[in-house]
Amino acid sequence: MIIGTLFSCSKNAENDTENILVGNWTLIQMTGSIPNSETSGAEMDWQETYLLNADGTFLKSRDKDGTTIEVSGTYNFINNSNETLVELNFDSESAIIGSCNSNSKETMKLESETIFINTWNACDGPELKYEKTN
Repeated sequence: MIIGTLFSCSKNAENDTENILVGNWTLIQMTGSIPNSETSGAEMDWQETYLLNADGTFLKSRDKDGTTIEVSGTYNFINNSNETLVELNFDSESAIIGSCNSNSKETMKLESETIFINTWNACDGPELKYEKTN
């Protein structure tokens, strides 16, 4: 019974996180490695969104200079000691994937129920902050 309760609580916590993630996430801020290089809104080099679906799939869309690129895939959770991480596994390689180690995978850190941040800045990529818009 105790083991059942532990697995039940763990699964409920994961389901709660999944429910938080489902929806549209919009890029709201870019921060480069150079001091005072933060931009937001129309000042950013590109506009970007993620649509995370309840079935574990997602669509990433980037609009830069009037050209829109879309790429899709699946997402899952990575259990890390003090952080909730979301791993985005893309169906194909793309120039809009921001990652230190792969052209087909991104990792995001869930800061709150409405904010997640990429981990690309760990290897001199820009820090990209997204806000849930619905």
